[in-house]
Parts: sequence; structure tokens; C-alpha cells
Amino acid sequence: METLAGLQHIINDNFEQIVRVLHGCEGRIIVTGVGKSALIAQKMVATFNSTGSPAMFLHAADALHGDLGMIQEQDIVLAVSKSGETAELKSMAKLLSRRSSKLIALTSRKQCSLAEAADINLHIPIVREACPYDLAPTSSTTAQLVIGDMLAIALMHLRGFSERDFARNHPGGSLGKKLLMQVKDLLARHRPAVQLNATVQQVISEISSKRLGATAVLDEQGSLCGIITDGDLRRMLQSTVNYRHLLAENIMTPQPKSVSADVLATEVLENMHELKINQMIVLEGTVYIGMVHIHDLLAEGL
Repeated sequence: METLAGLQHIINDNFEQIVRVLHGCEGRIIVTGVGKSALIAQKMVATFNSTGSPAMFLHAADALHGDLGMIQEQDIVLAVSKSGETAELKSMAKLLSRRSSKLIALTSRKQCSLAEAADINLHIPIVREACPYDLAPTSSTTAQLVIGDMLAIALMHLRGFSERDFARNHPGGSLGKKLLMQVKDLLARHRPAVQLNATVQQVISEISSKRLGATAVLDEQGSLCGIITDGDLRRMLQSTVNYRHLLAENIMTPQPKSVSADVLATEVLENMHELKINQMIVLEGTVYIGMVHIHDLLAEGL
């Protein structure tokens, strides 16, 4: 906790400069490290990529055995190290300087070889490791992880990275569904509909056959006029002894709640909960194209 509390002072001129440099990167952010710092570097890369900042991980040891070639002229190298004295990173820094590649360092020591070789160094203060012997990287790796997330979030804001941008990078699983799935993706195969002059028997037959608990009511031109639900039929039976003379237009609910086909499914689910309804008419422009049931939404894990 002491280490995390100390990070509140990390937002300084160097941090802001690093964010600006990374935001201006025309290539990729190459994140490197050794040991536990390398694992943190991999997590940074994953977060950068998912939030709109193209990145790639390069292990410092591999860089010295041929993989340095993956670094292109427009790339920026972000080196993560506690001591800043790791042999592989020191050697890598020298090679990068000969190539005029920009190097940013995150170190826990202000005075170290990596900090001196870097164009910008961000000092991450660590009082001691959480390890009882002050040996195993614990507090230091946690701090590195936090700084990586801070950089990613700052870059998100600068890039104007939106929820839809995020969804495009996460199309699979429940997250992708929540951010990408539209109502038209959930339309039932059936499109329940009856005419204004349909009899009660025809209405019941349509609702029963399409199994959505409701049917739309259309005029002769196919325009939407209303909706009849199971609830409407029950209320009719409770209030009317002789219903054989009734038509769909007599028992429908006019101007039913509807939604556009391209609206997110999660928004429709929220609307259904607020309105306390189980079905929603789906329109494409002003044309009735189908109906979505709350069970369809819940079945998708939304």
C-alpha cells in the first residue's frame, strides 16, 4: 500500500512528456524487459493494443540475438526495469542509441545506466518489496503494472478512444456482445403480424404459432398500427363475454413501443426492464421487420 500511495506523485513533467511522445508515435510501442519486468511488459503490450495504441513485446535477451531487427525507425522503445542495471537492457540501450531509436525507461532507481541512456526516464519510487526479505519483485512489479495502465488510459483519452473502438478490438465473448450486438442480430425467425380486421381467433392463432407472446397489427399498406400481447387477450376475456365480434383493431395497443434495428441489444434490454415489457417491435426506418423477446436477450448472456 505504501508503494501505491507513493505513485500519486508520479504524474509529473516526465510522465506527461512520455504520454505525449507515445501519443505521437507513428510506429509501434516496443515494450521490453527481463525477468518479472518482462512479464509486466507483456501485460502492458496487451493493454496498449486493446486500447488503441499499437504495441509489441520484445524480450531484451532476444533482442541481442537477432530480434532487434523488429524495431523500425518510427517505433519507440519502452524499457521496464527495477534496477536499470540489467546487462541485456544496458547492451540493448547502447545498440538503440547507434540506431537513433527513441528510448523511454521506467526504473525504480533515479541514478542507473538505463536511466542515463534513455531519452526520458520515469522514476518509480519503491521503498521496499512486499517480500519479507525485500527480494522477490512484488511491490516493484505492482507499481510497474499501475504505471503501464496509467499510460494506456492517458493515451486512450488523447486518442478519443470510444466504447465502439474498444468493442472492435474485443469482438468475442460477453464483452463483444454487450458492445457490438444489435437488435437486428437477435430478430426471431418469425415475424408475427395480423391485419386490422383480423378476428380474435386469427390473432390467437398468430401469437400461438410464432411463440413470441405477441403480434404486430398492420394496416393494408403494411404500416404498423399497434400490438396485441398475451396480456391484452387475457384482459379482453376478463372484460368481454361475447368477443366473437371483436377485431384486432378493437383490442390492440396503439402506438406500441418500438426500436430501430441498429440499436445495441443492451440498450433494448434496459428499456424493456424500465417499461416492464417482454417484447419490443423492431423497425427498419418506419417498416416493421420483426419483434425481439426479452428471453432472446437473456439467452445471449446480456
